[in-house]
Amino acid sequence: MFIYILLDVIFPILILTLTGAVLQRKFQFSLKQLSTLITYCLMPAAVFVNIYNISIQINLFFQIIYYLILYSLALIVVSNIISKILKLDKGESAALKNSISLMNSGNYGLPISQLVFSHNPLGFSIQVFILIFQNLLTYSYGIYNLLSATKSIGGIIQSFLRLPVFHALILGILFQAFTIPIPNSIMIPLDQLADGFVAIALLLLGAQLSNIKLHFFHRVITWSLIGRLFVGPLLALAVIYLLNIDGVVAQSLFIASSFPTSRNTSTIAMEYQIKPELHAQVVLFSTLLSIITVTVVIYFSYILF
Repeated sequence: MFIYILLDVIFPILILTLTGAVLQRKFQFSLKQLSTLITYCLMPAAVFVNIYNISIQINLFFQIIYYLILYSLALIVVSNIISKILKLDKGESAALKNSISLMNSGNYGLPISQLVFSHNPLGFSIQVFILIFQNLLTYSYGIYNLLSATKSIGGIIQSFLRLPVFHALILGILFQAFTIPIPNSIMIPLDQLADGFVAIALLLLGAQLSNIKLHFFHRVITWSLIGRLFVGPLLALAVIYLLNIDGVVAQSLFIASSFPTSRNTSTIAMEYQIKPELHAQVVLFSTLLSIITVTVVIYFSYILF
């Protein structure tokens, strides 16, 4: 099973990511335009189609929310403890906290979930909720760590409501809840856009990683990797057992906990010029190491649940 996961889930992702890196090195694409294409077109389509085709019971929805709150709080507490023990300055502390608490649930997590749960859309739909929650956490807690003073509540809400994936989620829930039929002339292009999301997202991830230069290996990077890729899944397992979650839901949540540091940590660090090189290094190393750790977590998710 381990070899199957490595060859049929991780290896295809690695090929597409490496392809994106090679193409970016050769042609120097405009990554902002590609990112906009994914954010405003491909990802919303994938989210809408998968939510539209699955039904999530209300008790399951609240169970996922409870899990996300407890798990995120656990990560925040652990990252704060590590930061205090290491006696980091404010910039390094922000990098450590964000790298452990914020994971790449978008152009890394969604493709993996789509491959792992190709025959069970519930698993992918759960990952969509995780993505929404992570985006909210990024634009609140993540920015707070960088600036040591969070945006206003109104600013956070506005940033969240502007996310296209949020609109797609709401529309998918409404269309699914009220059983609103969609004509083939609309559903076919939506399906085609959703099918294209995985490949383009991974090509973009590879292109983004290819632009990160290796300059140094900081102790913050070491502890960020430990916290995100090793402590993260262990905490997730504890919360899953605490809430008595089982089956596909437990598998999806456990796998999601193993994803590497969110590339958004590097993006917002660059925007506010708070240790951008350190943030970028963490994203790169966590993504590379996750090839092994995510494979192991997927393997154990099948055994445990």
